[in-house]
Amino acid sequence: MSFQIRLAIKDDLKQILDIYNAEISNGTATWNNEALSLERYTRWYEELLKARFPLFVAVEIETQSIAGYADYSSFRSIAGFAQTVEHSVFVHPDFSRQGLGKKLIQTLINHARQNNIHVMVAAIDHDNIASIRLHEKFGFKQTGYMPEVGQKFGKWRDLVLMQLSFSENKPNLES
Repeated sequence: MSFQIRLAIKDDLKQILDIYNAEISNGTATWNNEALSLERYTRWYEELLKARFPLFVAVEIETQSIAGYADYSSFRSIAGFAQTVEHSVFVHPDFSRQGLGKKLIQTLINHARQNNIHVMVAAIDHDNIASIRLHEKFGFKQTGYMPEVGQKFGKWRDLVLMQLSFSENKPNLES
């Protein structure tokens, strides 16, 4: 199978939402417990675009199916965090183990570097060892561990915080 990574368009949202809602039902990559409506997801997408943040999709070329997606947005919505983002990556289970997570993270990193982002944060469920290892391969360092800060499937979940700093985008705070 061959894949193309590109910016998402509005027509992609239904397939992207299907991937996200499946993760809500079956996984711990998101601790959201209720499926989202297309209307709500469309509002989120429009806000993402308005803030000039990216939403990338991995498209299986032959079928034009969305195989995965990745985005980043503000880590916190106050001025002091303007150059810090938090990212998300989701891959459809039918397309796992094909290197798409790696390609999507690399695309986000490239975009962040080109757009003056200083730090990219990953918040990962502590049981998602594959994601933690993948982030380590890209140079992310664990900077925090938060026990029992969320719930999913009737169980308390621990959160691993990781970050990647782009030294070339370090702002000069003295000027």
